[in-house]
Amino acid sequence: MTGADMPRAVHVRVPATSANLGPGFDTLGIALAYGDELTAVTREAPGALVRVSGVGEGEVPTDETNLVVRSAAHVFERLGREMPGLELRAENRIPHGRGMGSSGSAIVAGVMIASGLLASDPVDPIELSEEQLLAFATELEGHPDNVAPALFGALTIAWTNEDGPRFKRLMVHRGVSPLVLVPSFTMSTQLARSLQPAQVPHEDAVFNVSRSALLIAALTQSPELLLEATEDRLHQNYRGEAMPQTRDLIGELRDRGHAAVVSGAGPSVLVLSNGPAERQAAADFVAEHHPDWRVLLLAVDSKGATVEAIPADQVL
Repeated sequence: MTGADMPRAVHVRVPATSANLGPGFDTLGIALAYGDELTAVTREAPGALVRVSGVGEGEVPTDETNLVVRSAAHVFERLGREMPGLELRAENRIPHGRGMGSSGSAIVAGVMIASGLLASDPVDPIELSEEQLLAFATELEGHPDNVAPALFGALTIAWTNEDGPRFKRLMVHRGVSPLVLVPSFTMSTQLARSLQPAQVPHEDAVFNVSRSALLIAALTQSPELLLEATEDRLHQNYRGEAMPQTRDLIGELRDRGHAAVVSGAGPSVLVLSNGPAERQAAADFVAEHHPDWRVLLLAVDSKGATVEAIPADQVL
């Protein structure tokens, strides 16, 4: 067996994300220190064999139609390379269909697996740039607001211009303490988007512009402004009809001074607290009055997705 035929392996970690953050619709997102870990090993046989543990076990595809595998294949195809056969092992923690960026994180995992394998190619290695990683992930996801924080960590502002998707990464103030509340029910992102009107009143648009600008300041410098900065008039009220439990819980928390918003398309709730004590108060309220909601006290993930080459004989 030549060096080019030797199996290669990579290990990938990818965080969950929360997009929109209230007023920053399709633009803002943060990475959360809670995610999936995957190991991919090349093999001689074509196609893919996927083994899933944790979230999605027994539910997600275990062949080349798996979203992670399809995302890796997309990168190889775009670069004119043939993807090797893969054995993929996924340890999933990110809830599916709950507004924590599970599909975006799966896409990013595939892109990072491809990146790691291409970089370790013994014959003709390729190093992908941040711009390429974001472009490939956005081509698959459709918009960059979830894949940008999953790739790069921290707080990201994402937009698209004539050259494609772009991002700006910002560090979050250390006083910001995220809390995610996860229900037992799911929400379709497609359904959530269908509930929004094609046009909104001018005053609502101006309102959200002001709150989005304020939210950047609150997250990076002044977390005491988070409650007012997370007000929204563009999407949450319209989506609330489809997830009344989420809508009502957000209302209860905000009435008590907590900066609660819909996480992504929902139905999970994100609370951006000004310090651990405030976060604990919100968590205690939910545990007492809404015990059917899962409470996750999380940190902001500042690294984003990572990939490292590992000896293949350690995972075969």
